[in-house]
Amino acid sequence: MIIPHDLLSPEAVRGVIEAVVPREGTDYGAQDIPLATKVFQVRQQLDAGTAVLVYDEDTESCTIQPTPPRPEYP
Repeated sequence: MIIPHDLLSPEAVRGVIEAVVPREGTDYGAQDIPLATKVFQVRQQLDAGTAVLVYDEDTESCTIQPTPPRPEYP
């Protein structure tokens, strides 16, 4: 189920982001990206509509997934 992030408090959204970001892995290339930077980037994606919060009722967990690209019409 998609949860509109703008219906949650800023603190709740940040909490979800901070819980999800470390799950994505640790291979960031030559240098690590600070958590604050990753949180900011994910928040920008949520605000831009390029990512959504998804709640899984079966596992009672939340994740953040990219939204499918929208087709461009001529």
